[in-house]
Amino acid sequence: MANKPNDKSDTQASSAMSPQQVWLAGLGAMAQAQARGTKAFEALVSDGLSFQRKSQEQAQQRLHEATEQLSSMAHNIGQQASGRIDKLEHLFEDRVAKALQRLGMPSMADIAAMHERISALEAQLQTAPKPAAVAKPSAKTAAKAAAKKAPARKTATAARKKA
Repeated sequence: MANKPNDKSDTQASSAMSPQQVWLAGLGAMAQAQARGTKAFEALVSDGLSFQRKSQEQAQQRLHEATEQLSSMAHNIGQQASGRIDKLEHLFEDRVAKALQRLGMPSMADIAAMHERISALEAQLQTAPKPAAVAKPSAKTAAKAAAKKAPARKTATAARKKA
């Protein structure tokens, strides 16, 4: 039973110190939190800045990749479209050529062949000996011939009117 009074005195002493110790422990925790809080805040800010830089770099990289993909897709679509337009153009040209052929129109090959033939004939004419000069009728004789023909026509038309 002697132990019990000693236990009571220990509990009284610890209970007397307990509110003050709790108070001091709280103040100590607050001081540590303030000291560590500033350091923790600065550490969080620096971590946030590094995270922001990394995320911006990744976003720029993804944007660059997306831009490259879209430009390559646009290029491919453009090539496909031009290929299809070329096929359509050839189909249209073939059908127009067939229609013109049915109408009797000469083709480009026919016209080119005629140009070659004309050029060859012109070359032959230039190299051929020139015939002797043929006397051209004078203006007076041409006028007389025209005058002779003109009344004959008038008489024929006059004869038709009378009949």
